[in-house]
Amino acid sequence: MSTKELLLGGAEIGTSSGNVGLMILRVFTGLVLASQHGIRKIPPHENFVQGVGELGFPLPEFFAWAAGSSEFFGGLLLAIGLLTRPAAFFILITMITAAFGRHAADPFSDKELALTFGFMALCFLLLGGGRYAIDAIIQRRKTNIK
Repeated sequence: MSTKELLLGGAEIGTSSGNVGLMILRVFTGLVLASQHGIRKIPPHENFVQGVGELGFPLPEFFAWAAGSSEFFGGLLLAIGLLTRPAAFFILITMITAAFGRHAADPFSDKELALTFGFMALCFLLLGGGRYAIDAIIQRRKTNIK
């Protein structure tokens, strides 16, 4: 897989309605993640940094910024479909850490949200952003130029 495919590629969804459905899910997921979760962590507040440190991460302030950035900026990138796969990768790592690190001893109901965002991120990592993502528009323009 080329770097261009890794950064901007995606699977072909065969129908317009499938691409519209993928776009709706991508935009909703990205905006909710950014506006309801990520924005609260940029800049990371002291309790969040402390919680990251309690997970055993070295440089907890750095990793708190990384987690908050993946939720906020990654969510925005996901919503617009730009660098969808890299954004989804970082969101997935953050959600795995939230579900199995921060909420490891908690009941499933406390892990559910992180797992839901994580599985959605995994789908976008595998599929890309779809036909109506900025990634796909860039790919089409590059293909038409050649």
